[in-house]
Amino acid sequence: MMHADEVDAATVAAVRAFGRFYTRQIGLLEEGLHRSAFSLTEARVLYELAHRDGLTASVLGRDLGLDAGYLSRLLKRFEERGLVTRRIAAADGRRQVLALTPEGQAAFAPLDAASRAEVEALLARLPATGRTALADAMARVRRLLGDPSEGLEAVVTLRDLRPGDIGRITHRQGVLYARDYGFDLTFEALVAEILAGFVRDFDPGRAGAWIAEQGAEVMGSVFLVPASENVGKLRLLYVEPAARGQGLGRRLTASCIEGARARGYRQLTLWTNDVLGAARRIYAEAGFRLVESAPHRSFGQDLIGETWMLDL
Repeated sequence: MMHADEVDAATVAAVRAFGRFYTRQIGLLEEGLHRSAFSLTEARVLYELAHRDGLTASVLGRDLGLDAGYLSRLLKRFEERGLVTRRIAAADGRRQVLALTPEGQAAFAPLDAASRAEVEALLARLPATGRTALADAMARVRRLLGDPSEGLEAVVTLRDLRPGDIGRITHRQGVLYARDYGFDLTFEALVAEILAGFVRDFDPGRAGAWIAEQGAEVMGSVFLVPASENVGKLRLLYVEPAARGQGLGRRLTASCIEGARARGYRQLTLWTNDVLGAARRIYAEAGFRLVESAPHRSFGQDLIGETWMLDL
């Protein structure tokens, strides 16, 4: 039996198949990138030098994951061709800063234009919605694989509910709770019922929604609904796996609490289950107190349901 953290052969094969497909799509198998005299690695080095000031060979090699000896030989060839210069850094005489010469800029320009034209041709085959979906999927891949620059480019913001969110959030919660806790289809059905009721009965003076978005992708959400005249209820807090560990769950919870205060509620309540350890820690840190717990059989699992309360 395979353990949960083991990588199955089918997933490995799927990733390798995608790699083969995408390299064909953008021409990486050609001898010279974009029908030029430059290899993929050479073109990437030129790109970095064209877009970043003050680069040293050590930083360039580190960021591109290149062997120091290989990079040194590549840069030497560029210098011999008059494409790259080195100068002593003004602030540190021990550092040599790399830069493209005018000839280097001229050599890079057609590469950049050809790359842009090839991607434009690729995207032109898709409708506008397909282009957006492709860009979102690529951003998600970068986040999942830990690209640090992707996080800087797309800050997580909180926004109101929009068309499409209900279906997306229902789907993601159904998938994630099945994967992480073994919940069956009745949980997804419950989420759908809650969200349908939220939209049907929505009163901005009594209810609210906070949708966490990075780029154009939903990364989490939380909802506020009335439980009684003076008590609000926090519902359906969740955070996408790619955004966990960054304080987003706490941020969503804090926004819901402030939203409840702004709407005049005196207390905020929520119902959760004991297996949701990360969420329970967030609630406790936010000042909620556990007021009731009871075992129950729901979503195909034996659980302990918990009611938490916060005085506002």
